[in-house]
Amino acid sequence: MENGSEKKWNFDGKQKQKGSSVSVRGAYNMLMEKVKNRGDKKPLIRLCRVDPTDNPLYRTSLDASQAVATAVHSYNYNSYSPTVGLPDAKRAIANYLSADLPYQLSPENVFITVGGTQAVDIILPVLARPGANILLPRPGYPQYDSRASCCNLEVRHFDLLPERGWEVDLDSLEAVADHKTVAMVLINPSNPCGNVFTYQHLKRVAEVARKLGIFVVSDEVYAHITYGSNPFVPMGVFSSIVPVITIGSLSKRWLVPGWRIGWIATCDPHGIFHKTGLVKNMIDNLEISTDLPTILQAAIPDIIGKTKDDFFVKNLSILRETANKFYDLCKEIPCLTCPNKPEGAMSVLVKINFSQIKDIIDDMDFCAKLAEEESVILLPGVMVGLKNWVRISFAVDPSDIVDGFSRIKAFCLRYAKMS
Repeated sequence: MENGSEKKWNFDGKQKQKGSSVSVRGAYNMLMEKVKNRGDKKPLIRLCRVDPTDNPLYRTSLDASQAVATAVHSYNYNSYSPTVGLPDAKRAIANYLSADLPYQLSPENVFITVGGTQAVDIILPVLARPGANILLPRPGYPQYDSRASCCNLEVRHFDLLPERGWEVDLDSLEAVADHKTVAMVLINPSNPCGNVFTYQHLKRVAEVARKLGIFVVSDEVYAHITYGSNPFVPMGVFSSIVPVITIGSLSKRWLVPGWRIGWIATCDPHGIFHKTGLVKNMIDNLEISTDLPTILQAAIPDIIGKTKDDFFVKNLSILRETANKFYDLCKEIPCLTCPNKPEGAMSVLVKINFSQIKDIIDDMDFCAKLAEEESVILLPGVMVGLKNWVRISFAVDPSDIVDGFSRIKAFCLRYAKMS
């Protein structure tokens, strides 16, 4: 009380942040509520979450588990971590990334983060200044939009072209950029599209970025998860053309998303990031942020160094089988169109043809009714920037794809327009 009246607080807790009003998790929770409303016990099939650990087919390597256990039992890593990460862990990541580059990264180029999400949270505020904007792919990963909104960094979207294997629409990229554009984001292999960019296309993107005077944030969380005709090529290969910040993680390739082992790597042979102060500002952000547990950092050299190739080969074989099965079954449903067979990552986008179905108004309605009636959960495409599409994860048991698409087909037949 002040002068007989209550003090007025400046903060209004009822105000919402500027990001999306419904997050991916929010959409998932809403769809799960629809499933709970069902009267029967039809088994739930989740084709929405890109978390392979839901399925016993996908288990991390014994070498990775042993590396963490060894770090725990050594009792040497119960302390706080250095701000930018343990030196041996940084060196291991630098060597791992350099194997695909025409030059050698140093440990000073690597900053360890709590997964790829914290990497986004570290980088975007560094770029924010009055009037600045960043170019994001549409469709894309919604964390970039949400984080940019929180730090008042204007978002502008460039298109990915489904009819061209989800290549970047370079004309669209140039059209949305201006003198206040600071960077563009590229995701390769792509979540949510399931494509893998070619060497030639990545080079063209680098050349356009250089022409625009911007650098590239290359999200490579799904690096090396490829099983089609295009091999993975890191954007850092083209850092002599344009400076690149790479975001990476062990989460998907090693099947340990809950370990949250991620990193930022600066691929910048001309030292532009140091000259502009960007590296210093990233370190400042890391100093006021949460560190990855020291034990997990200590395990990184052995996780990377000792995991055998057959572990990766086996996982890619399962993903290839499931992706092929998904693509064949999807073609049997007239109201769904998948423009390209998945070649990488663990998810794909499918278009809903509303001219062939009735009583469903949009992708959110489609997913809600499907969850309620068939206990199958897909992610509405609007959550990744593409309305009236759905994102489908195939990081599941192949039998879930078969059962799930059997139910999706029955659902679509119920709502099909009579010819």
